[in-house]
Amino acid sequence: MLSQHVNVFMSQKKDWLRGKENMTYDIVLCGVGGQGVLSLAAIIAKGAMMEKLNVKQAEVHGMSQRGGAVIATLRISSEEIFSDLIPEGSAHMILSMEPLESLRHIKYLKKGGQLITGRDPFINIPDYPEREMLYKEIEKFPSSMIIDTKTLAVEAGSMRSQNIVLVGSASKVLPIKKETFLQAIEDVFNRKGEEIVDINKNAFLLGRNS
Repeated sequence: MLSQHVNVFMSQKKDWLRGKENMTYDIVLCGVGGQGVLSLAAIIAKGAMMEKLNVKQAEVHGMSQRGGAVIATLRISSEEIFSDLIPEGSAHMILSMEPLESLRHIKYLKKGGQLITGRDPFINIPDYPEREMLYKEIEKFPSSMIIDTKTLAVEAGSMRSQNIVLVGSASKVLPIKKETFLQAIEDVFNRKGEEIVDINKNAFLLGRNS
């Protein structure tokens, strides 16, 4: 099933790239405060700008303090972008750090859009749904992927790199080269030292190969 989803992703990416000179790619990013949602958006935005694409990014709702819901929008285009808002039913991708938040914002996803989420729930409410029920709902979408970000982040060298694992998974679809993402990661984390740069590059590659 996973390979089928990846094939759908790659086919849609090729279709998008054929018209890249006059297209916009809209992403809704979501999760819970403390999961690095805004850093996730910043890495993708930096990669897009490094490839001379136009970008508009906004935190739409929620607070980034630990435990609060966070949603951000990211619009990427070869043309000038006049608004950072993404209407319901028009996002090319929902990229979520955890499963419940992905479904909370599913109204933004366009028909045939990609839904990519981390596997592990962030249980911040008393009536959080059973995870298997969430997985079943997510898997109803043909272009969906559930990524074990925790296991891959630990393999990369730090639990805190789960958001970069998710960037790697999304990079299989996004109209940005792998090499550009790796350079963006190096630029962003360089001030924290070579070890942190290497951990995050490894996290990206593990996500990309998941």
